[in-house]
Amino acid sequence: MPDTVFEEDALADNVSEYSEEEERPLTFAELGVPGPLVRVLAADDKKTAFPIQADTLPDSLAGRDVLGRGRTGSGKTLAFSIPMVARLGEVDADEYENMSQFRHEVKRVQQGHAEERRSEDFVPRPRGLVLAPTRELANQINDVLTPLAQIYGMSTTTIYGGVRYARQIRDLQAGADIVVACPGRLEDLIQQHALTLENVQVAVIDEADEMADMGFLPPVKRLLAQVSFDAQIMLFSATLDHGVDEVVNTFLSDPKVHSVDSATAAVDEMTHHVFETTQAERAELVRTLASGSGRRILFTRTKFQTQKLAKDLTKRGIPAAELHGNLSQNQRDRNLAAFESGDVNVMVATDVAARGIDVSGVELVVQVEPPEDSKSFLHRSGRTARAGKSGDVVTIVLPNQRRRTRRLLHEAGLKIKPIEVTHDSPEVLELVGEVAEPVFGWTLEQSQPTGNPRRKRSGRDNAERGDRFGRSNRSGGRNKDRGKDKGGKPFKSERGDRNERSERHSDTYEERFKPARNRAERRAEKFRGRDNREAIAREERWENPEVQETRRDEHERKRNDKRREKYARLHEQQRTEADEPQEFGRRGSSGKKAKQSRKQFDKRQGAPSKKQRKADAREQRRFADDRQGGRYGRADRDGYHDGQQGGGKRIHRKEIRVIQDERSGDAKRHDRRMEAKRGERHDKHAGKPFRKHAKIRKAPFRAR
Repeated sequence: MPDTVFEEDALADNVSEYSEEEERPLTFAELGVPGPLVRVLAADDKKTAFPIQADTLPDSLAGRDVLGRGRTGSGKTLAFSIPMVARLGEVDADEYENMSQFRHEVKRVQQGHAEERRSEDFVPRPRGLVLAPTRELANQINDVLTPLAQIYGMSTTTIYGGVRYARQIRDLQAGADIVVACPGRLEDLIQQHALTLENVQVAVIDEADEMADMGFLPPVKRLLAQVSFDAQIMLFSATLDHGVDEVVNTFLSDPKVHSVDSATAAVDEMTHHVFETTQAERAELVRTLASGSGRRILFTRTKFQTQKLAKDLTKRGIPAAELHGNLSQNQRDRNLAAFESGDVNVMVATDVAARGIDVSGVELVVQVEPPEDSKSFLHRSGRTARAGKSGDVVTIVLPNQRRRTRRLLHEAGLKIKPIEVTHDSPEVLELVGEVAEPVFGWTLEQSQPTGNPRRKRSGRDNAERGDRFGRSNRSGGRNKDRGKDKGGKPFKSERGDRNERSERHSDTYEERFKPARNRAERRAEKFRGRDNREAIAREERWENPEVQETRRDEHERKRNDKRREKYARLHEQQRTEADEPQEFGRRGSSGKKAKQSRKQFDKRQGAPSKKQRKADAREQRRFADDRQGGRYGRADRDGYHDGQQGGGKRIHRKEIRVIQDERSGDAKRHDRRMEAKRGERHDKHAGKPFRKHAKIRKAPFRAR
């Protein structure tokens, strides 16, 4: 095998080039797609294959490793989804005469897998794996795969970061057959032993060049190393560079390379415009381009610019959803759902949305600022003119961005002459077209209530697919198209009139075949029913006269008991106050009145005053201390202490004299001032102890 699989000389005999001179596009049935998948695609108005699909399907359906290169929006997702589901389907539709027998066999296979999942040692082992670089792209791939897989009784799930592990692990435990994942979170779940890749039969790497740019190639290599050796591996991307050849040489065996067109090839239905303007005029130009009635995407370079622009447009009556990396996955899904459903016509996004947004009918892409490289330019532009539809791309350039934009367009293979415009130039108004009516006060909660819109939408889509594709819904019924061939006529085994039982129960047809509800709705109804039952029971109890009378008597008894306890406490308090002497005033009184009452009582009773009581207490303490040789006494000169002889420790205590200064306040302040000034006292109280004021030492008093 050559050093690189992309050398034209080495792959000249192995590369198929699509020729535009073919007479007509091929149908999926002519390309060998199984009948059930053809029915699903036809129900979605997909009957003929795009060039990338027509080129790759014969080899991919045969089980050969494939390299597919084509520009963005060329149909690569369906090119690998069809062969993956066809090869993983365990029921061969060619062996059965009609769809009824085919569905019966699919149901039998599903029951067998359900028995396997009930075992205690069950470990999720998906059989299909798709690796994608971004969450939005993973969701888009899953939306394409789900209807195809369900016709064969298989289930799919997405695995990526930014959301809780619980839902992803639950889907894996439920037996997901195909996993669409971002490499980081998938590796994390494998390390937690939540699944294993040893049973993967078909693996796909989508947008491999973006994987390399984002640094995902090392985890991609580690994941592919866990896949079985004989698994089919397909790689699809707009460009095949930046180390992707190393992955191909290591993991793909004799791959068939299909290069439909160059990554830089211009799309015939896409028209590019380069508008030069000034910094002051750019904001008004962007608002004018966003005011049209058709769908349009505005790309900015930073998250802050995205938030600011979306807020400004919404404030001016142009509802705009935002999409950038600072949003949670739930918020990103809600914003994208609002754009897809038509609640808003403007999406403001960063380059995170340049890969993964596959919304039909995007008429205009506005690059508010030129991207960093030509690859981002192509992927931004690829959000319009998809699947054969037309679209316009506008790149706004400031004077200081001319040189870089010229180089960017040259790398992208585009030759466009810039035009100097203002917001009211004819070229701008022509692209705007019909101006939409302004809508003020719009919020996302109005159109997309809190919740996961993707899971809610999946429940409705499953019901619709059950009606359109002939599958039974969750209620167990069959729709009117079940058991019919492509021409709309019933199969031989199902022709005939309805029996009497069907006619007898025809009035309950709508009730029996109503669309299936998702788990959240069933759970909400369950709790609502429980609450209603409890409310009805409470209402019935209160409507019973005996119950009302009993509860009324009990309430009256409790209220009387509380009253009796309260009055008993008050009476006891009054009796206690009446027994106490009234000379000291009211019980619990304090303050000046209480002190005066006590003084009058003492005077009437002839008791000593408070001052006299304190003096007597001091005298008693001094007398007791003298007897024990304590604080106010002296130790015996002969060594006796406390009546003990010999060996006693002699205690010498300094006598403490308490002197009261009866001078006036002015005299005391004068004394302190003189001492602070001269350092000594010069009055009759000199030599007597006295307390200095603390502030004098810090800031001495100075006489005026």
